[in-house]
Amino acid sequence: MIPTPAQALDLILDRVEPIPATGKSLSEVLGLAVAEALNSQAQVPPFTNSAMDGYAVRAVDLRDASLANPVRLRVLGDLAAGAIPHRPMGPGDAFRIMTGAPLPEGADSVVPVEDTTQVGDWVELRMPLRKGVHIRLAGEDLQLGQLLVKAGQGLRPGDIGVLAAAGIPEVPVHPRVRVAVLTTGDELVDVSELPGPGRIRDANIHAVCAQVAAAGAISVPFPRVPDDRLQLTAILREALAADVILTTGGISVGDYDFMKAMLEELGAERIFWKVAQKPGGPLGFWLLGAKPIFGLPGNPVAAMLMVEEYVRPALRKMMGFAKLHRPMAEAGLEGGWVGKAGDRRTTFLRVVAQRVDGELKARLTGPQGSGILSSMLLANALAVIPAGVDRIEPGGTVLLRLTEEAEDH
Repeated sequence: MIPTPAQALDLILDRVEPIPATGKSLSEVLGLAVAEALNSQAQVPPFTNSAMDGYAVRAVDLRDASLANPVRLRVLGDLAAGAIPHRPMGPGDAFRIMTGAPLPEGADSVVPVEDTTQVGDWVELRMPLRKGVHIRLAGEDLQLGQLLVKAGQGLRPGDIGVLAAAGIPEVPVHPRVRVAVLTTGDELVDVSELPGPGRIRDANIHAVCAQVAAAGAISVPFPRVPDDRLQLTAILREALAADVILTTGGISVGDYDFMKAMLEELGAERIFWKVAQKPGGPLGFWLLGAKPIFGLPGNPVAAMLMVEEYVRPALRKMMGFAKLHRPMAEAGLEGGWVGKAGDRRTTFLRVVAQRVDGELKARLTGPQGSGILSSMLLANALAVIPAGVDRIEPGGTVLLRLTEEAEDH
């Protein structure tokens, strides 16, 4: 039985596991998923300090200060960031203090320097002050033991900064998956070549490698494989050094479609071949040992759609991410859509999704053929049309998989 898209994805995700985690320094973990929850190893800031350049004071000493009745405080010294106060403050005392310097014992507030006048060893202040202003309390940012990052969370620059402040120099993360990408077909030439009769430029190798990289994995592109059994077998054996293998083309039923037979001759177990969807029905998924192998269709749009729907979630699971899927949302489909009557396949439409007056709207990017790669230029979402639905009326509701942020217009 040919699986539905949901069944096919379940078959894939049930058979892939996260790659074992390893400890890496903070300079190496951007974009990687942490393998376990991380808690702060320190309180931040570690001590109460000044939030501005000015004077550390006791607010009570300025209770009666005014323009007509300025208060003078004795300046005991200067405190730069990193300095340690040499004595506590008492009534009538002040310290000249820089941003980040520890607040002296006895002080409870800081007066900005622009609100003061220093006269010799004294500072003059002309207004009362609310206790606790312009200071950063010890631990107000992070508490010791506070949860910082959940297991499976991808690390962003802000996360890394917080981990550094919290005293965590090394993080257990799942490594990036290495993905061998093979394109097959005698008709393919390099992007830099002028195609001769019957030849086309190989867009798949570039599009699929870009999708792999966008998912956070490492693409390992191989030279294009001609429709030759011996060469295909040799390159497949070489590609087995990667964590995952992606092939495009050669998995249909033509006389030169050798991929299925070659994989199974190498000992790969076929989990399924074909999915009840369009575009992209001829998708194959195999396991060689525990190594996932995806056979993608050669049509460029179908190949990219299969990477988005099936390969990307599998790669994210292997890299330890808790969140595997793109967000979904409902939208009104402007212009509607008419499909093939009686079709029992799920249909994926490339659409432009935009928020108009707070409501999400979608429109087709143009013709939806599986070879029309230009339909991907504007697409920022996929409309998922369930099997058996062959018509969406103009403005009718469709379910979108948001592949990019829908902008407000």
